[in-house]
Amino acid sequence: MSQKLPSILAEKIAAKSKVFTVQAQHIEFSNGTSVHYERLLGSANGAVLIVPITENDEFMLIREYGAGVGRYELGFPKGKIDPGETWKEATIRESQEEIGYRPVNIELLESVSLASGYMTHFTHIVLAKGLSPAFAEGDEPEPLEVLTWPIDDWQNLIVEPEFSEGRAYAAILLVLKRLGKI
Repeated sequence: MSQKLPSILAEKIAAKSKVFTVQAQHIEFSNGTSVHYERLLGSANGAVLIVPITENDEFMLIREYGAGVGRYELGFPKGKIDPGETWKEATIRESQEEIGYRPVNIELLESVSLASGYMTHFTHIVLAKGLSPAFAEGDEPEPLEVLTWPIDDWQNLIVEPEFSEGRAYAAILLVLKRLGKI
């Protein structure tokens, strides 16, 4: 069933900080219902989440502090796409900054929303192979711990208490599908 998009009657910035911009919207649906929404505006270019795979069929992971959950989290390298940068360029830059490797083969698997009900942000999930050492200075406040995890042991990774980010779960499923493992 194809539905007509609602009409946006008004939009304004309701709040802004260094990190977040909240936009208020007044929307009218085709049935005449009028609703006020608030949504978080994401960065214009989105972000990348990189799934680096070693020649030994291992995921390369990082452990870094997640201020949102108040603890150290195990996950994949990721970061925003800078203005004027493509997702490919961001993938290479973030890989060098966060794990100290430059991927030769990169493949966009999917672009996913984080919370489509209240956020405009998209993350591009990228498979990265052909890794060669290449470090670049990043913006992390402390050095990131880099570790590997066998791809075939993915079931234990997804139950690891420190591995909790939804985008990382989506990335694992997309990679396993791409590699023909599920």
